[in-house]
Amino acid sequence: MPLGPWRKKNKSKEHLVDNEEVGGGHAGSAGSFAKSGSNGAGLPPPPANLRPKLVFHTQLAHGSPTGRIEGFANVKELYGKIAEAFNISPPEILFCTLNTHKIDMEKLLGGQIGLEDFIFAHIRGIKKEVEVYKYEDALGLTITDNGAGYAFIKRIKEGSVVDGVKVISVGDHVECINGQNIVGTRHYEVARMLKELPRDKSFTLKLVEPMKAFEMLEPRSKGAKPASENKIGTGRGTLRLRSKGPATVEEEPTEFEEKAVKKVDDLLESYMGIRDTELASTMVEVGRDKKNPDEFAMALDETLGDFAFPDEFVFDVWGAIGDAKQGRF
Repeated sequence: MPLGPWRKKNKSKEHLVDNEEVGGGHAGSAGSFAKSGSNGAGLPPPPANLRPKLVFHTQLAHGSPTGRIEGFANVKELYGKIAEAFNISPPEILFCTLNTHKIDMEKLLGGQIGLEDFIFAHIRGIKKEVEVYKYEDALGLTITDNGAGYAFIKRIKEGSVVDGVKVISVGDHVECINGQNIVGTRHYEVARMLKELPRDKSFTLKLVEPMKAFEMLEPRSKGAKPASENKIGTGRGTLRLRSKGPATVEEEPTEFEEKAVKKVDDLLESYMGIRDTELASTMVEVGRDKKNPDEFAMALDETLGDFAFPDEFVFDVWGAIGDAKQGRF
């Protein structure tokens, strides 16, 4: 099954949302949700008149009136609905946070939204271009993406190459690397491109930072720390956004799910330089009832055909899921 850590098996561009080196669409029809358990494959949506109507409140993070949105089944459609509410273009939205207007990577919207969560949309702000001298193999960046074609910086390691370039900040969208436009490129591909840049040479990044209100201007953050006890949502349930199949309303994650997803997300960062809680959640679902690593690897291949994970990574993920089942962390 494994084909190497970066090689993809096919050219499919479907997103697995809803992300060390490197978790715009159109508006859908109202009420496009299906209530079910955690079926990773997704089921055909029920008739429109039987779908629950879920309404969420939203604001632009730099300041705006409150809008109401509904009828989205994935992240691209969510961005479309937010754009429609505020009369902006969907590509203006870089990413969303839940229950805070700040650029807080612990509160980043991934593949799940609590039914009582408030959505803040961070839109494109100042463009900047910076030259970086790569004097070490690792740049000290963790990359994620917004599920709609934008990769951005989720963490900057203290004391790293990038940490010394103060114009680069957590939340910055990476638009170009050495003049190559990477909009539409998944986070793991951006991570690979940065990792493969030659050492002891300079390279150029074109970045777009999120728009900030005056009171939000503050020293740059290093980003989210790996350890977090924050829950995905504050409501009694969560809306799970999928790239395939309808969105589903589910119970809040169990302690096992939270611990397993956290550990798998850490492994994604360690092996592939990305953080993606939705991808981690999918892997935990796939491995929940598998009896051995080989069965798990085959199921991953069927479910996540776009990825080709190294054997060691698959084995460690299998072990992490088993440890969570046994309550060993």
